[in-house]
Amino acid sequence: MSNLKLGVEVVSAHDLVPKDGQDSSGVYVELQFEGQKFRTTLKERDLSPVWNENFYFHVTNPSNLRDLTLDAYVYSYNKATDKKSFLGKVSLTGSSFVPLSDAVVLHYPLEKQRIWSRVKGELGLKVFVTDDSYMSSSNPRRTTQSAMNVDPLSAESIPNTFSNERAESRRTFRHLPNSDRRKQNDNTFAAGPPPKPNVGSYEMRSGPRPPNIVNTYAGSMPMQPGEYSVKETSPYLGGGRIVGGRVIPSDRPNSTYDLVEKMQYLFVRVVKARDLPAKDVTGSLDPYVEVRVGNYKGTTKYFERKQNPEWNEVFAFAKDQLQTSVLEVVVMDKDLVMDDFVGLVRLDTFEIPTRVPPDSPLAPEWYRLEDENGEKIRKGELMLAVWYGTQADEAFPEAWHSDASAATDPTPGIYGHTRGKVYHSPKLWYVRVVIIEAQDLLVSDKGRFPDAYVRVQIGNQVIKTKPVQARTMNPVWREEMLFVAAEPFEEPLVLTVEDRLASTKEETIGKVIVPLTQVHRRADDKLVRSRWYNLEKSTSAAMDADAGKKDKFYTRLHVQVCLEGGYHVLDESAYYSTDLRPTAKPLWKNSIGVLELGILNADGLHPVKTRDGKGASDTYCVAKYGQKWVRTRTIINSLSPKYNEQYTWEVYDPATVLVVGVFDNSQINGSNKDAKIGKVRIRLSTLETGRVYTHSYPLLALHPSGVKKMGELHLAIRFSCTSLVNMMYIYSRPLLPKMHYIRPLTPMQQDMLRHQAVTLVAARLSRAEPPLRREVVEYMSDAHSHLWSMRRSKANFFRLMSVFSGLLAFGRWFGEVCKWKNPVTTVLVHVLFGMLVLFPELILPTAFLYMFIIGLWNYRYRPRHPPHMNTRISYADGVPPDELDEEFDTFPTSRSPDVVRFRYDRLRSVAGKVQSVVGDIASQGERFQALISWRDPRATVIFLLFSLVAATVLYATPFQVVALICGTYVMRHPRLRHKVPSAPINFFKRLPAHTDSML
Repeated sequence: MSNLKLGVEVVSAHDLVPKDGQDSSGVYVELQFEGQKFRTTLKERDLSPVWNENFYFHVTNPSNLRDLTLDAYVYSYNKATDKKSFLGKVSLTGSSFVPLSDAVVLHYPLEKQRIWSRVKGELGLKVFVTDDSYMSSSNPRRTTQSAMNVDPLSAESIPNTFSNERAESRRTFRHLPNSDRRKQNDNTFAAGPPPKPNVGSYEMRSGPRPPNIVNTYAGSMPMQPGEYSVKETSPYLGGGRIVGGRVIPSDRPNSTYDLVEKMQYLFVRVVKARDLPAKDVTGSLDPYVEVRVGNYKGTTKYFERKQNPEWNEVFAFAKDQLQTSVLEVVVMDKDLVMDDFVGLVRLDTFEIPTRVPPDSPLAPEWYRLEDENGEKIRKGELMLAVWYGTQADEAFPEAWHSDASAATDPTPGIYGHTRGKVYHSPKLWYVRVVIIEAQDLLVSDKGRFPDAYVRVQIGNQVIKTKPVQARTMNPVWREEMLFVAAEPFEEPLVLTVEDRLASTKEETIGKVIVPLTQVHRRADDKLVRSRWYNLEKSTSAAMDADAGKKDKFYTRLHVQVCLEGGYHVLDESAYYSTDLRPTAKPLWKNSIGVLELGILNADGLHPVKTRDGKGASDTYCVAKYGQKWVRTRTIINSLSPKYNEQYTWEVYDPATVLVVGVFDNSQINGSNKDAKIGKVRIRLSTLETGRVYTHSYPLLALHPSGVKKMGELHLAIRFSCTSLVNMMYIYSRPLLPKMHYIRPLTPMQQDMLRHQAVTLVAARLSRAEPPLRREVVEYMSDAHSHLWSMRRSKANFFRLMSVFSGLLAFGRWFGEVCKWKNPVTTVLVHVLFGMLVLFPELILPTAFLYMFIIGLWNYRYRPRHPPHMNTRISYADGVPPDELDEEFDTFPTSRSPDVVRFRYDRLRSVAGKVQSVVGDIASQGERFQALISWRDPRATVIFLLFSLVAATVLYATPFQVVALICGTYVMRHPRLRHKVPSAPINFFKRLPAHTDSML
């Protein structure tokens, strides 16, 4: 019998339709699921009732949960007639059910039962899946008698099921299934726990790949030097050779690891040993194991005084680097002066078997230890598992790699910093705090009124309200502020009321500590109830949960706090964000496709350090998309490293960007910061579905000496769409979640919150093992892109000019038409203009037909590869050294006063030009306003008389005649033109503006 339960919390209803003729209704909610039926209590004479009642349904078959439906009916009950009236219903499919930890209260609009039903209002529900262990410990507020009759639950739980799913996904992060494997995984998933929620109007279904969709955008891109351009390649990958984005299958069987080159590894798993002989005088043994293959040596950790140790460590040696046919596994005894030899196991590498996933892991075997002469020793056995495999092996991520460590490593213990890992960003929330008022403030000086303000703090985020200088002990602020918090919530919300005694002296009146785990979570803009908190003098008293039970007088603070789940917490630049989903999982849509990335190799890297008098690099790659970060293993001392690691992500929006960066591992030499080598951004909307993009991307970095190519990164990318209709539908949806438009954030709030979000993500990922360091997270997130740069300002100006270049070119062409430089063209334009004026219904069809033809024509010149960083657009190929030095300056500045004075004067000069342009634009607008404002009485009289005459003529003359006359006049022959400006232009330039009123 299944132990899965569906929990439903009926919270409240709002704005219901009155049914009893008295503007009120006795209302209750009836829940139906799989033949089970529950009812809430009856709320009389209340059109916005509140229940807060919990119910639990038994799920018979969890594999069919996504196909089941939960129905919630709202009824009005009249006791006099003993009849019920239908007020509305809500139907939820199983695809929207989420675990309890991700559930939030959502307000659903009530639906009609029949076409002629009169229904309005909303019903607030919180729906989740749970198990007995939670029900027994959570003590729900209310459970109906019907729910009590359900069979008690066992010890197994649905959270374990979800954790198993997550564990399985972690094991397969590096394995990309082929089409058959995808179908198998889909079927397996259908039999498991419910999928991610989809509360939209469309439900995603997996299916065959649609036909290829080509990108018809053909925007012009400034050319740049050939060494800085993207080059298409045709590598031989696991699925076959890639030619023009298409895979030419090979004769070998297909592999799920089909976007990287297949690499053979010798895997050695050292499991444990038993009955090892003692070596010390005291009869103890401190054993460890060395795995030797030629010049490569891997070492396990050692145990103190243990003759039956267990290591369970894996070592991987690249097969193409093996220089011997003998594998030696040596057991050593750790000693202060010189380690003692215990015994060894020799294996012939030609006799080692090959394992191909999905074969089961090779079973380890016991091997008797030998001495250095090959004789069996009297005691001691070692359990090993040895096999040949590829990077698709599940032991690959956790293994020690020969190509990720030096043959003789001078820094023991660095292996943990060279392994590849998969990270997940913490779940971020916006915390909205509204400080309303305080009551009965107690100050030390009884003869004065407090100059009070509230200091609000979460971690290192601090915001203060404005001081209130009111002649009362009950100040009112009504100020709203936003913070960023990350799950699990480690820092509480601290509210401190302070009294400003002087400009540099404050006195604490009291404080409140609110754990964020107790704060209400909402996914919409429904009103959150405020709460009064008692102020305590000390932090320990504020954290005392039983302090509120003591009978004493309190100063109180009125606060409204909630966790906003309807926003997407912006931790990246909005222009190239890798994720756009809201925080609350019930608001997530189903994925529209899969993004697959193969990090093949890097070539021609510039050395960033010296080792043994030579240039060296110890590089690794980091890729980020959505909440998932991946890090490849570190390749030691190589300027052309080969990674050949493959990763996959679910795609929820094509208007997102994949970011891949290359870094030098500073932990090898004990430095503080990992050096940035370069990065690549790839926008998914520019990719054709189903095509394999294999390109070599230049790694461009901006240095104080100018732009520099640090090498090339070879990537293989494929974007597979699971539903073409849903992907097209996404283009009509808002880019950000709905709350960003209902209660938008100001630009200042966005910048501040983005900085705090990046700080939180960097702090959490830097605590992982191996850590993803702060400078890596900031570089991947472009945390400093908002700082001032003269180069970037010029680049944006030229981008703006490029946007309007089409209009400027049309203006120049039309000027040539008006000057009759090409009489044939001018005559044709006159004929076309006359046709459009006489037949105005052809204007819009002609315009759209013109755009359609231009789009088809540009299809021939469509981009053949994803766009990459362009030095011409970035204005990085000709920037002066001083401007680069200014861009790399710290904030605040660390340069000399003379340099700062020069840069300030230069900035004033640029700002003066901008000021003049803005003033000219404002003057033109003010002249339009002066036409009828009587600032120039004579000009206004002339314009009014002209308006009267024009109105009379236009009333009597057909519009086509007026348009023909005006068009012919504008395009008249040069012999009919004067060399001086026309009368209307002269009249307009004489109108007054507010420039003469400025100081």
